[in-house]
Amino acid sequence: MAATSPPRPRVMVLPFPAQGHVMPLMELSRRLADHGFEVDFVNTEYNQARVLAAMAAGGEAGGAAAHAGIRFVSLPDGMGPDGDRTDIAELGQSLPAAMLGRLEEVIRARNTRWVVVDVSMNWALDLAATVGVRVALFLTYSAAVFVLRAHIPKLIEDGIIDESGNVKRNERIQLSPKMPAIAELPWTSLAKSPESRRAMLQSVIKSHPACTLADAIVCNTFQEIESEALALLPKEPLVIGPLVASKSTSASHFWPEDLTSLAWLDAQAPSSVAYVAFGSYTVFDTARLQELADGLELTGRPFLWVVRPNFADGVDEGWLDEFRCRVGGKGLVVGWAPQQRVLSHPSVACFISHCGWNSTMEGVRHGVPFLCWPYFADQFLNQSYICDLWGAGLRICADERGIVTKEEIRDKVARLLGDEGIKARALSLKSRACASIADGGSSHQDLLKFVNLLR
Repeated sequence: MAATSPPRPRVMVLPFPAQGHVMPLMELSRRLADHGFEVDFVNTEYNQARVLAAMAAGGEAGGAAAHAGIRFVSLPDGMGPDGDRTDIAELGQSLPAAMLGRLEEVIRARNTRWVVVDVSMNWALDLAATVGVRVALFLTYSAAVFVLRAHIPKLIEDGIIDESGNVKRNERIQLSPKMPAIAELPWTSLAKSPESRRAMLQSVIKSHPACTLADAIVCNTFQEIESEALALLPKEPLVIGPLVASKSTSASHFWPEDLTSLAWLDAQAPSSVAYVAFGSYTVFDTARLQELADGLELTGRPFLWVVRPNFADGVDEGWLDEFRCRVGGKGLVVGWAPQQRVLSHPSVACFISHCGWNSTMEGVRHGVPFLCWPYFADQFLNQSYICDLWGAGLRICADERGIVTKEEIRDKVARLLGDEGIKARALSLKSRACASIADGGSSHQDLLKFVNLLR
């Protein structure tokens, strides 16, 4: 009788229910599945419905799997049908009570031995005690942000920030010379009121000691760009980034990708297109939207602009249709783009970005210069990395009203694309990123170490 193959080892992957957290953890799940693991990927019921709709719109089978070896598990998020899931503080507070008991049930039923936990879901570290699983903590942001959260009590004690996270002195926080300087803590802009800001910061302070209890810390970055921050983590991390998808799939997207953008890019001249995308949370008002639209026209360059369905307050499809008619074939506006394929396209000249960590890693991986337009959270810190430490981009600056004018957009695009030093540094970053994930590279070796640890 033929010998039966041993069962595939099982791991659960638990992202925070936001687009920028689901994407890198789905990419990690694909890597683990390719190494022989069965992965239970946990989405909230609300987001799972969005993912399946995006997969169906993209012509992909929307069943139980996103990839061979990956199984979707969907759980409630504790919010009502009309809950404001853009309020990250409120969403984060509702998750533990809604999910912890159900996670325990799934882990026991599936005999799971390891859980990869998004750092923003660090309450799930309790699973180590309640069901005896081992926990790997995954950083969905930079190592520098993780180090910063460890320093919050000292920053309060030294009078640099108050207990709501506001910087009290007129200075920027920089923990070491090769780490980015910032003027605002990433967590303060996530909450929508002073009370929730204080509660969120206290939650970060209380939860951080638990993070050090994880069996492993896994980072979506690479040694060459964050060596100083990585050296300050509480235990030696497994550094496996940049986590870039080998092929496009809708399995981690909340909106269907518009693939017409790729054919449009094929028709553009090399290094001519400004790619404009602000991630899944940024919201513009009508004044800022109009200035951006006018500024893209003023550049005189072709542009590909991602305007997702909830991108702008008070702007309807009629405004977009009128703008599309006005710019004709000079610009393309899409609802959601296959970003990694766009950034790797030879016609793309620069990336006008909110500087989320995923977008930062993707832009670095493909050697594209940045025009930085951060919105909230860690994006300002990432901007500091890009502009001040890596020299791979420029800041977009608002006027005294807090609005980025069309002239600022025109002038910064021209300045960015006329700077050969920035282009060279962006290509150097690409070379180092590619070397890190290639066979034998530092990130590839750490991925293999992680695979062996999970086994």
